[in-house]
Amino acid sequence: MKTILVVEDEGALQKALGDVLSQEGFEVIAALDGELGLQLAQDKKPNLILLDLILPKRNGLDVLEALKKNSSTKDIPVIVLTNLEDMKNIQRAVDLGATTYLVKANYSIEEVLQKVKETIG
Repeated sequence: MKTILVVEDEGALQKALGDVLSQEGFEVIAALDGELGLQLAQDKKPNLILLDLILPKRNGLDVLEALKKNSSTKDIPVIVLTNLEDMKNIQRAVDLGATTYLVKANYSIEEVLQKVKETIG
């Protein structure tokens, strides 16, 4: 079973994503802040990370940078899922190694699920 780490501080969205991913047969682990998200990524080595950028304790770009610098987590695909639409953040996330950058307002949960499946099968 493939594991997905959802790092999202909005509880309702985290639960909705978790429910949909679980129904599709993924094991879901979740973190409400960037610090815990980074810790879980290092401990659990998920197959994919869904990462918000606006997070308490440690923002998503910091988390992404730390993941990609760590030899044990650098190869985990990261899909950034955020409300930030500006090119600066998009470019920074891509430069740091994000697999895909999705703006929440533009994607339904079903479309996010589709991106997950395209990324890790």
